[in-house]
Amino acid sequence: MTRSSGLANLDPVYKYGYTTASKRFDKMFVNDDNVCNKQPPSSLASQNIDNGHWDANNNAVDSSKSNTQVIVVWRNVFTMIFFHVFAIYAFISTKTKFQTIWWAWTVGQFSSIGVLAGAHRLWSHRSYKAKWPLRLVLMVSQTTALQNDLYEWVRDHRVHHKYSETDADPHNSRRGFFFAHMGWLLCRKHPEVKTKGALVDMSDVWADPIVRFQRRFYMPLVLLFWGFIPVIVPIYCWQEDIFIALSLNLFRYLASLHHTWLVNSAAHIYGNRFYDRKIRPRENKLVAYLTHGEGYHNYHHVFPWDYSASEYGWLHNYNMTTLFIDCCAWFGLAYDRRIVTKSVIEDRISRTGEPLGQLDAEQQQRKPRSAIIDTAVGLALAFWAVILQFSIQYLRCC
Repeated sequence: MTRSSGLANLDPVYKYGYTTASKRFDKMFVNDDNVCNKQPPSSLASQNIDNGHWDANNNAVDSSKSNTQVIVVWRNVFTMIFFHVFAIYAFISTKTKFQTIWWAWTVGQFSSIGVLAGAHRLWSHRSYKAKWPLRLVLMVSQTTALQNDLYEWVRDHRVHHKYSETDADPHNSRRGFFFAHMGWLLCRKHPEVKTKGALVDMSDVWADPIVRFQRRFYMPLVLLFWGFIPVIVPIYCWQEDIFIALSLNLFRYLASLHHTWLVNSAAHIYGNRFYDRKIRPRENKLVAYLTHGEGYHNYHHVFPWDYSASEYGWLHNYNMTTLFIDCCAWFGLAYDRRIVTKSVIEDRISRTGEPLGQLDAEQQQRKPRSAIIDTAVGLALAFWAVILQFSIQYLRCC
C-alpha cells in the first residue's frame, strides 16, 4: 500500500500508524514515513508557543526575577506541612502489609496516567485523540490524582506554555526552584496569571461532556476516587489498619505531586537544551524516569503537539506514557497521534539548539546508547517507594 493510493481511505487509527494496515499490531507505531498530519493542532493557534521570549504584555522579557510581592496562603502552608509530616512518619514507622504497599503503588501509577496521558497530552495539547471510553478512564484517573479538575489544570498549563517564565506563568521558574516546585501553590496567584488565564481559549476543552461532568461533580468524584476507594480496599479486602491505609494513601498522593512538580522545577532549571538554547526548559533524565517520559522538556516546549513529548518515543528511551497511548491505539481507543518529523527537528536544532544536540556519527547524541538499560533504570525508579517500604519492613523484622 502506498501513501497516494491507500492513506486517504484509511481509518484515522491506521492513518497515523504504518500504511500496512492489514496487521493490527501496526497501529501502535507512528514514524516519519507514514504520518499524514505533521502540523500542530488548530487548538494551538490561539495559544502561541512563546516559551518566555515575551512577557504577558507582549514585551521582550529579560532574565531578571519577578519583583512581585508574595502573599502567603498560610492555610495551604500548614496543610502541606501536616500532610508531609504525617505521611512520612507513618511511612517509616508503621508495619504495613505487603498488599497495601502494592495497592498504594498501583493507585499512584493509575493516577499518574490521568495527568500525563490525559490532562497533559490529550486535553492540554491535543496531541492525539481519544474515544469516549478512554477519555472517561483518563478522567477518573486524573481525579484520583487530585491536581485540580481537568478544566483548571488545562487552563493553567496552556497559560504556562504561552507565557512561560513570565509573571503570567503560574509556576514561573525565574522565581526560584521552590516557587516553581510547590511554592506557587502556597501563595496567591500573580494578577497576570488570572488576567491571562481568562483569555486562554478553552472552548475545545469545555466542548467535551466528560470534562463538564467532572467539573460539575468534582468534589464528590474526589471523595470517591481519591479518598474512599484507595482507603477502603485494603481495609475491607485484607483487613489493613485504617490509620495505615489512610497514611499510605496520603503518601502515594504526595509522591505523585512531587513527581509532577519536578517537571515545573527541575526540568526548567537543570539539564541540556538540545532544541532551543534560548528557553529555560531542559532535558532532564531523572525527571523523565520519575514521570514516565515528561522530562524531555526542552523538546516538549519546542514541539508541544508531539504526542510522545519526546523525540524518540518509547522504543529508544524511557517513555511509558507514550507506550500507554500506543497500546490504546492498538485497541482502537486512541488515534490521530501527532509527531514531528526528523527533518523539522534537525532544522530547528541547527537554528536554535545547543551544539551538543547535534547527532554524532553513531546517531547517539540525544538518545541513550542502550534503550534496554534506559528502560530498566526508568522502571526501577518507578518502584522507588515500594523498594524503600520493603526495605523498612525488612529492617524492622530483623
